[in-house]
Amino acid sequence: QVQLVESGGGLVQPGGSLRLSCAASEGTSTNIGMGWFRQAPGKEREFIAATNWSGGTTYYGDAGKGRFTISRDNGKNVVHLQMNGLTLEDTAVYYCAAGGWVKLIRRSPDYWGKGTLVTVSS
Repeated sequence: QVQLVESGGGLVQPGGSLRLSCAASEGTSTNIGMGWFRQAPGKEREFIAATNWSGGTTYYGDAGKGRFTISRDNGKNVVHLQMNGLTLEDTAVYYCAAGGWVKLIRRSPDYWGKGTLVTVSS
């Protein structure tokens, strides 16, 4: 069973930046895609971005285009989400996800982290 652990969430002021990280449990095959979703209060979970096993291919959903950047440590099951220009609407629980590439970009990953809360507030 793959376990995903997110870190880096917290409170940030509007216009600020935050970097989230996610690490998969030891022994996880490196041949998996990893990505990020988020769920704001009262809203459905939405896809942000994903990267393939090497980090060489990335794919962004509407929620992640423009201000967010996904990256992956070379050869490792560690993925990051750099978030810039944060707004109140970015307040949400951010979830790390992993699995086969096609399933991931079709918003149906095999594995989920427990999530990390990002609060944007002045």
